[in-house]
This record gives sequence, structure tokens and C-alpha cells, in this order.
Amino acid sequence: MEKINYEEIGFKCGLEIHQQLEGKKLFCNCLTLNSTKEPDIKFERKLKAVAGETGDIDVAAEFEMMKKKKIIYEANSEDVCLVETDEEPPHKLNTQALETTLKVALLLNAKIVDEIQVMRKTVVDGSNVSGFQRTVLVAINGFIETSLGNVRIPTICLEEEAAQKLEEDKDFVRYRLDRLGIPLIEIATSTDIKSPEHAKEVAAHIGMILRSVEGVKRGLGTIRQDVNISISGGARTEIKGFQDLRSIPKVIEYEVKRQLEAINHGKKLEKEVRKAEPNFTAAFLRPLPGAARLYPETDVLPVRVDKTYIERLRKSLPKLLTEKVEEFEKKYGLPKGVGKDLIDTEFESLVKKLGKLEPLLIARTIVNTPTEIKGKLDVKDFEEVLSYFAEGKIAKEAIMDLLEKKALGEKIDIKHFESVSEKDLEKEIKKIIEEKPNLTQSAYMGLIMAKYRGKVDGKKVMEIVKRFVK
Repeated sequence: MEKINYEEIGFKCGLEIHQQLEGKKLFCNCLTLNSTKEPDIKFERKLKAVAGETGDIDVAAEFEMMKKKKIIYEANSEDVCLVETDEEPPHKLNTQALETTLKVALLLNAKIVDEIQVMRKTVVDGSNVSGFQRTVLVAINGFIETSLGNVRIPTICLEEEAAQKLEEDKDFVRYRLDRLGIPLIEIATSTDIKSPEHAKEVAAHIGMILRSVEGVKRGLGTIRQDVNISISGGARTEIKGFQDLRSIPKVIEYEVKRQLEAINHGKKLEKEVRKAEPNFTAAFLRPLPGAARLYPETDVLPVRVDKTYIERLRKSLPKLLTEKVEEFEKKYGLPKGVGKDLIDTEFESLVKKLGKLEPLLIARTIVNTPTEIKGKLDVKDFEEVLSYFAEGKIAKEAIMDLLEKKALGEKIDIKHFESVSEKDLEKEIKKIIEEKPNLTQSAYMGLIMAKYRGKVDGKKVMEIVKRFVK
């Protein structure tokens, strides 16, 4: 892709970060379980857009309504009640979710509003059974510091998560309701972002702040980013649907290139919402919504925010994850950057239980274990395998092989992984050198490691080889 001068093309970019919270849903007592059980609730709806507070029907809502699709909903009763099915008014606002959002807002240097007013945002694509999403403005005028200057955060909101789309055809859309109503923090930045890589930095920094606060959900699908982009002569475009930070620069680059090509061909671009595709391009979803979709929620009372309560929260804010990581690395003598992958693991308990081992070895074992293997192991598996090494029963090179066997549920016969003594190792190295003279040190190293995979320490092998091969 040709180099783009983002300043010259009038590049403007802002992010919207959406983060799910733990606990109960925003307007009922259902837990945020995300049940995997078979649905025992099913019903159908057709949704109609209504005029917002301005008296107009929102263009995006009208676009979805004109599709005239039947909406099919399914759920398990572990996850939903009559509030999600829109058969009962919402309960009062979840105060724990509000407190978590207030802490995030304070860490983002934002000003908390005096009164929380619940609003309805018209959404008729089926992702909300009621035909609208409830949202509240919590704080305004925040900012974060970045390598390219401050990035302003004009609004921080708390809102209902949407239902999960399962299937769509020309005549219907099918949704699962377990996700509907989960508390969701929405953080919107201004257009202070200067480049695709800067956007990635901003998203990572906000993500770090979110992970610093208790009550925030973790794992795939619990946080996602939307990016808003425009250039001179183009039109504001919102791109939705990507969770991997690494994809942000590519998605932005492709969208900018799309708009530049359209401008060069004399095409008029319209404001729209697009969906990020796996190849980093984006496909049209609907026109860009505006203020016409908002109107007040009449079933939930406003919440006054007491200043003394905010000051109490301010004094008890958690340390940022970056601070925790720095302290963590210093405490255990770890290289910079390693701690961030260990902060939420069983690393510290393993260090205590395996006192003979260096913390760095335990750290590298946890960090270097592939995700697909790590997901099938628990702390007892790591403790068992590392204890074999601590007791001298296996070589360091066998650790990963044994962890893989544990993940596959295979029975471990430790005899197959017992370390070769230094005396036997030296004898074998001499024999190989005599049988295959004039090879390089690395060639002899390869032959030994291949023969004794997982049974010898590579460092020790190289030491012995160097004694005999100059």
C-alpha cells in the first residue's frame, strides 16, 4: 500500500470503545452468564422506528425498518427475564455497574455529570427487543496522554449491550438474548488521533485503563472498538466489528484508500456505517445515525450523583495496570514487558510453591506456553511439570513437551523424559564427533538435541561440544 500523508489529506479519526461489565445486567437482576444451554424461550417480533426528541425519525432506523424483516429471538431462562423480552418495565439502574463506570471516568480525567438521565436510542435492526437501547451519559471532557499529545474524551456512557446475532436471511434475522442487557461502558474519543498507528496506541491505552478496574469482563468478545474516519472531500464513516488491536491500522488504511479512490473518480461519499471484514476492508451496513434517534426513558428515574461520593471514589481509585506491572516486574526481577502477561495468572502462587526455581523460568514457561495448550491446563498441571524440573528429574527442554501431554490428557511416564547424566552426555558427544568428524559446533548440537529431545539441557550440550570442537 502506497505511503499516505495523513496530515495533507485532512485525516480525522476517533474511536468508540465498548467494554462489558461483570455482575448483573443493567436494568434487571439477571446475571451476565452467557449460558450455553439450549434455548427454552422463543418468540418473534417486527420492529418500527419512532420519532426521537427532535420530532424526526432517524435515517439509520428508517433504513433498517424498510427491510421489513421478521425478528426471531431465542434464549435460555438462566440468562433472561421479562425485562429482556420487553414484557416488563426496566428495574432501577444497576448501581454497581454505575460505580465501575464512574471509576473508569475518573481514571480518564473526566468530569462526572450532576444527574444521570436514562435515554432511549432508537435501534430497530432487532438487536434490542424493545426497538431502542437504553443509554446514560456518565461523564464528559476527559483525556488521556499519548506519544502524540493528549487525546480528548468528550463522553463516557453506560448502556445496555445488544443481543447477539446468530443468523440473517433476506426475510428474517435470528438473535440470542443472553448478551442483551449486560452493562456496557462506551468511551468516545475526539478526532485528535493523527494516524492509524496512533489509533492503535489510543485503543491500547484505554484498554489498559479498563483492565485496571475491578468489575470489568475479560476475554474474547467482551471489548470491541469502532473507528470513525473522514478525510477532506470524503464523508464520516463508522467502521464496526473488530476486537483485535492489531487490525486497527490496517482497517483505517484501507478505508482511507477507499475514500481517496472514490474522490479521485468524482464520486460523492455519504455518511455511513460499515462492517470490518477479515481482509481489513469494510462493507456497507447502513446510513450513519444521528441525534434524531434519542428521546428520554420514562420508566427509569434519574440518579443524582453526590459530590462527596465522587470524592470518596477518587481517593480509592485502583492503580493503573501499567503501574502494577512495573511493581510486579521489579518484585520478581523480570525483564520489562513480561509482567503484563503474568498479572492475572497463577505465577505468584507457583513462585511460592516452587521456591527452588528462578521466577524468570516460571514466568517464561507461562508466557511461552501456546494459548491453545494453556487453555486446557490449570495451576496444578504447571506445578507438577515444573516440580519435575526442580527435582532434577527432567531437563528444561522437556517442560513444554510434558505440558502439551497434560493438555491432551495423555498419561505421563516420567521415565521417558528422565535427564541424561553429564557423564553419559559427554560420552555420547565424543562418540558422534568420532563417527562424523569435521562438522560445525551447531551441527553436532543439532544431532545431540535430535537424539535426546527433552532429556538434555541445550546450554550444557553446547558447553561440552565447545570443549571438543574449536
